[in-house]
Amino acid sequence: MAGTAASTDSPTATRRPGGVLVSFLPWIIFDVIAGPSTWKLAAFAALVSTIALNAPDFRRGAVKILNIAGLLFFAVISILALVLDRQDLVWLETYAQPLSNGVIALVALGSLAFTPFTEQYARESVPSELWHTEAFHRTNQVLTAVWGVLFLIITVLGFIALGATGSTADWLNWVIPAILLVLALRFTRWYPSQVHARAARGHTVLR
Repeated sequence: MAGTAASTDSPTATRRPGGVLVSFLPWIIFDVIAGPSTWKLAAFAALVSTIALNAPDFRRGAVKILNIAGLLFFAVISILALVLDRQDLVWLETYAQPLSNGVIALVALGSLAFTPFTEQYARESVPSELWHTEAFHRTNQVLTAVWGVLFLIITVLGFIALGATGSTADWLNWVIPAILLVLALRFTRWYPSQVHARAARGHTVLR
């Protein structure tokens, strides 16, 4: 959980997948480190990386929903790690990874009811006069839905992996999710350029 952006003159262009990837990095750090004996360290590392990576955005008031969700999630997990006894946190040791992926899925899919979370990244590379076009909004609805469904699938795989062992668990926890993430990043790069190409050929009416 790389590519290049669609051109910024595209009415449906979104920011480079790398922009979204920066917001995903703390979650990736948490997933990679988290385990029965390391999830506390994972929570602290993810919290620190969330603050460090997004400090420029926080300073200029460019608040993104995924970053705020990460800040709150990792702060709560870190506080629980400090104030609760280990026996009270067995559930968190067990479900830390699928829980974090489930939060991302919830944030992504929930944002469809308001502002698709990918719009917050797209607006950093797309001219402001295009932000309210139907094509721009529709493109980001599709991209956000793809990311939401992706993390929903990864969440389900994580729960299934809890009952698996050996290579099966590795495939469910790491291999399949990694493949899905690469495909989603490629789609995030490809889809806006395709919409723009169709619009340029007159097959899409931009309003």
